[in-house]
Amino acid sequence: MPWKKRPGFAPRERKTIEIDAASLPVGRLATRIAMILMGKHKPDYEPHKDTGDRVVVTNVKNLYYTGKKMEQKNFYSTSNRPGGLKTKPVKELKEEAPELIIIHAVKYMLPKNKLQALRMKRLTFTK
Repeated sequence: MPWKKRPGFAPRERKTIEIDAASLPVGRLATRIAMILMGKHKPDYEPHKDTGDRVVVTNVKNLYYTGKKMEQKNFYSTSNRPGGLKTKPVKELKEEAPELIIIHAVKYMLPKNKLQALRMKRLTFTK
């Protein structure tokens, strides 16, 4: 019997929650987004089920860090080859693709399991 035809099965209803990126620093914003994607804000939260909602982030160009992190913080990427480490300051990344800053922060706040990719698909951005 296919899983969709089980008695008592009902498709999960997901709300769309809109968050303004200019209202919070990056870390606190990422924490709030991660909790919504996991579904921890709901009373029926279960860690092994994907019960979270969709998140739409607005005003991504206005995101900010506290302190001197904007000048001092770097993002790293590697090709896994000798000499393949690339460094990019947050200040440059904010001008080129500010969504990547939030994606990076949220991804590493989610549990490292099979649900991580499914949860990250529900994170979208508006210009």
